[in-house]
Amino acid sequence: MNKIEIIQSDITELKVDAIVNAANEHLAHGGGVAGAISRRGGPVIQHESNRWIKEHGIVKTGNTAITTAGNLPAKYVIHAVGPVMGTGNEDEKLHNATLNSLKLADEYDIRSLAFPAISTGIFGYPVDRCAGIMLETSHNYLKSTTNIHKVIFCLFDQKSLDIFLKTFTHIGRPEK
Repeated sequence: MNKIEIIQSDITELKVDAIVNAANEHLAHGGGVAGAISRRGGPVIQHESNRWIKEHGIVKTGNTAITTAGNLPAKYVIHAVGPVMGTGNEDEKLHNATLNSLKLADEYDIRSLAFPAISTGIFGYPVDRCAGIMLETSHNYLKSTTNIHKVIFCLFDQKSLDIFLKTFTHIGRPEK
């Protein structure tokens, strides 16, 4: 049975198959969620990200890349490039970043993964809009044929947690 959980925690500490990184197009993991993942996971994550860029070019907004997770409890890091507020079509780009993360998880037979609130930090995307798009996209994806058993939305602060929980009550039943 597939389920969605919404928690407040440090995404780098979760024991899941993969965590999703809120990445930029160059997979330069300097600050925010990306910086925390890179610092805790070790230099292998940035090294593999650099290799990805060298082999494939930049990761366009809405798309994803994958690396191992280095020293993290997870096996993989899915790097999802979310929209920068004010660049146009932000909702569609966030939907695509979420959907492409889920599709990549299935491609790698990932059974459990954790998302942060993509683009809500320095990229300036509103948390309430983020919650609606990411939760609905994930909920709909989990109704299809998938090997994913659990999607966790891991929020860093209480305000974001409250927004995600409130939003999810309109889509399904949240589990704490």
